[in-house]
Amino acid sequence: MSGAARLPVVLLWHMHQPQYCDALTGQYALPWTYLHAIKDYTDMAAHLEGNAAFRAVVNFTPLLIEQIEELARRIAEHLSSGSVLPDPVLGLLGPDPVPRDAPARLELLRACLKAQRKQMIERFGPYLELATIAETLGTPERVGYASDQFIHDLAVWYHLAWLGETVRRTDPLVARLTERGRDFTPGQRRDLLVLIGELVREVVPRYRRLAERGQCELSVTPYAHPIIPLLLDFRAARDAVPAISLPEHAAYAGGAARAAWHLEEALRVFTRAFGVRPAGCWPAEGAISARTLELLAASGFRWAASSTAVLRQSLELIDADAAQDPLAYNRPYRLGGTAMSCFFRDDTLSDLIGFTYATWHGDDAAANLVNQLAQLAREYPGGGNHAVLIALDGENAWEHYPFNGYYFLRALYAQLANHPQLELTTLSDVLSRGIQPAPLARLSAGSWVHGTLATWIGDPGKNRAWDLLCNAKEAYDRVMQDAALDPAQRAAAGRQLALCESSDWFWWFGDYNPADAVSQFDRLYRRQLMTLYRRLNLPPPAELTVPIAAGYGMPEHGGVMRRASA
Repeated sequence: MSGAARLPVVLLWHMHQPQYCDALTGQYALPWTYLHAIKDYTDMAAHLEGNAAFRAVVNFTPLLIEQIEELARRIAEHLSSGSVLPDPVLGLLGPDPVPRDAPARLELLRACLKAQRKQMIERFGPYLELATIAETLGTPERVGYASDQFIHDLAVWYHLAWLGETVRRTDPLVARLTERGRDFTPGQRRDLLVLIGELVREVVPRYRRLAERGQCELSVTPYAHPIIPLLLDFRAARDAVPAISLPEHAAYAGGAARAAWHLEEALRVFTRAFGVRPAGCWPAEGAISARTLELLAASGFRWAASSTAVLRQSLELIDADAAQDPLAYNRPYRLGGTAMSCFFRDDTLSDLIGFTYATWHGDDAAANLVNQLAQLAREYPGGGNHAVLIALDGENAWEHYPFNGYYFLRALYAQLANHPQLELTTLSDVLSRGIQPAPLARLSAGSWVHGTLATWIGDPGKNRAWDLLCNAKEAYDRVMQDAALDPAQRAAAGRQLALCESSDWFWWFGDYNPADAVSQFDRLYRRQLMTLYRRLNLPPPAELTVPIAAGYGMPEHGGVMRRASA
């Protein structure tokens, strides 16, 4: 098969975190942004940097970009002037003593155990030993037996375990600390904090350099990761689930204007950070509707992407036979009169990476995936209009893999970059070569989770969260109609509203999720809404002191990811 006829294969890694910073305290309530920065964002950049033939699309949410930049700045300020570190867990690497207050001490002890048991704790003998003791001492009655040195050592190992594999294999400080094992000094903790600060600071510049040399196409998600189809119309959820229950409010007031704000702000933040305007948009959770695609096209995007399940449902609306045709998949489409192409990821192949291959040997997993792609190359007409998109969360899968997915990713990139039937490329390059999108007359609203929007609406807790947001939006609109706030206050209120519109809050409501996560995100969401009312100079309603939902489930991977099919 000639090089020109090779089947294009695109890997799209989506990076995002909601706003964990509590505006009322200035502290980060959860550490996931900086931890994923030093582990996954760092490793994923390093894999591309390791070979000029490797290519990928990497998607950033602007809110994540801003958090990374803020965390890097605040770590640097602490190191230079001794200011308070932004996260209490990170603060255990600083010079301040461990809090004497038993509840605070217990919370920090438990926080330092939040790592994947097999791949991140049991891998390191000293961490496993400390974690085992911490589990025994992790009660209100026993936490007093945990010394400051014990908690500091536990915190050092927690951060060592969260470092990217590419850092672990190359950085001499990590080697020295790993060899020492225990009794870490304040100076050694500071050295580790310096390294963490450097890794966080370099995330955005590293991807910018990769994009500038053509190895990486960077794309964007609307600013705070909102589910745009639902901002535009709650009834979009009924395209895929006709009987789904909806919130008491008939609609999200002014949703179209808010969706446009998220897109405009996304373009502004992205262009400032990376120096170019993005050609592509991965809508939050691949959630699209006809109105969503029209809005993206009007914003100037050249491509968007979603899920095969959404395409299948859309084809079934037009022609049931067409939906059964294997040649209808793994190719771009164009809706109506829009000038933008929409790709639909291969759900099966994407889920293999997200959920199956973690238990395989890395080389075997990569070979299996490449073999399946090669079979597709043999089935599709040579030189045709097909291209396979594999798209998934670029941060949460790897902690379930040995060595943070190091061997799997290295083998996958290498095999794809050197395959005679497959061409590792990007979505903009696919379009530049002249692949013709097929027309799509109708689109069923949905996402990459089961092809529906039910992950974010329909459950009593989710609907209650929407109603609280609708109430806050109505209050926001009333205040914006008068001149009570100056321009800076109005802008701050609009940005705070955007944080409340993030999809992540609605994701976690639902009794099928784990109790701890539901409780944490429930509290964070209500704090974000309280902050919005305060930005509006209004007293927060009493209903925001009442928890919205409780979780009882034990979903796969702790619920941070979902399979495309139920």
